[in-house]
Amino acid sequence: MTKVRAGGEPVRKFLIENIDAHPSDIVRFTAEKFTCSRQAVHKHLKRLVDEGAVVVSGNTRNKLYGLAPLLEWRHEYELASPLAEDVVWRNDVSPLLGKLPENVLHIWHYGFTEMLNNVVDHSGASHVLVSLRKTAASTMVTIYDNGVGIFKKIRGALDLIDERHAVLELAKGKFTTDPANHSGEGIFFSSRMFDEFDILSGEVYFSHEFDKKEDWILQRNSPRGGTLVTMVLHNHTARTTKKVFNKFSAGDDYGFNKTVVPVKLMRYGDDNLVSRSQAKRLLARIDRFKVVMLDFSGVATIGQAFADEVFRVFRAKHPSLELVPIHASLEVKRMISRAESLAASGGAPTSP
Repeated sequence: MTKVRAGGEPVRKFLIENIDAHPSDIVRFTAEKFTCSRQAVHKHLKRLVDEGAVVVSGNTRNKLYGLAPLLEWRHEYELASPLAEDVVWRNDVSPLLGKLPENVLHIWHYGFTEMLNNVVDHSGASHVLVSLRKTAASTMVTIYDNGVGIFKKIRGALDLIDERHAVLELAKGKFTTDPANHSGEGIFFSSRMFDEFDILSGEVYFSHEFDKKEDWILQRNSPRGGTLVTMVLHNHTARTTKKVFNKFSAGDDYGFNKTVVPVKLMRYGDDNLVSRSQAKRLLARIDRFKVVMLDFSGVATIGQAFADEVFRVFRAKHPSLELVPIHASLEVKRMISRAESLAASGGAPTSP
């Protein structure tokens, strides 16, 4: 078995970057990565603990490791008088972030000001609590307001069946309850820029992780008032705001005209996607885009009526919109092909 050389810097860097994801098995995980002994990894880990970069808890057999916070801060702001998100950013948050790479600061500037502005303009809250926690690897910012709740407000604005439908509308993008003053792009792009982006409001918890195929949604038994937004970003990511914006642009106008819709968000529990009503809710407002990618990750099958509504009826009504299914199972592909064959032949399904 080879030994760790070059001062062990690659090992310590790996530990810092992966310890939060592997709090209980970081030693084994690192030893396998570098084909070295666990004893060698323990030496590097102990050095990080001694330096104060890593904290350890639990007994000998059940130790848990984590990055020690370099900085922890929180402040509550009153909203009785106007609160300017750019002033909070410039005076409070930006100085705390410190000398991070320029592209990282640009992401934080965009995401933080967009989320705080949503609170100021839409929440109806009296207070907002902002907190920041920075470690050697990443930074987490949370914004909590005591307002009406984002999903509840969207549900009311669109007359939706329940608050879970509001998550789907946010995931599509281009939605705002105040179109005269907002574009509806802030939450969508913020959720795509950060390594982790979560919203907890009422009974619903929405999460998006960068480069994951699907968003996910949970329903809580104990509702929480107001809205809690959590954003996490690696301190040295190579990601840029420009790359994220470009990812959702199609054609030459460089506008926000392309989106990815996580079809799985239409499912509740063990529900199957079989009806035309479900399909119509999925398709609501997507005619605002030029290219719509329907992500079927986590969807094993769809019904004939659902497929027909999406891939024959809707396409016939919106011929200029490019509707692209991705990550579809063989069964889903079969139902899509059936609907497309009927459209090509000018036929109609045998059942409603």
